[in-house]
Amino acid sequence: MGFDPHEPEQRGKLNDALGAAGISVGELWLRYFSMSGSAGEYEVQAYAQGLISLPVTQRDLLAMAANELIDEKPQPRAPYADQLDDSNAAGAGDLGDHDARGQNPNT
Repeated sequence: MGFDPHEPEQRGKLNDALGAAGISVGELWLRYFSMSGSAGEYEVQAYAQGLISLPVTQRDLLAMAANELIDEKPQPRAPYADQLDDSNAAGAGDLGDHDARGQNPNT
């Protein structure tokens, strides 16, 4: 396995994304493994810590797994005016009877 000059940057950005989304390396490994990843959990942990190198295909599979996990996380949403009333105006961000997409599930 040769040295890839982009690997440290890819590793760092993967770790940044996992940290920002609150995703553990264990969660990442489970998704990666379910997508046919070939590295073991300890290898992924060692890679994330910069202790070992992984081939480009495996690093890209880790990135794909991370992005899928990130996409599944609920994201904060800005409320529409009709989602606010006097009781929750002070707690902006409460969607009341609306789901995360701003849709009212009762209609």
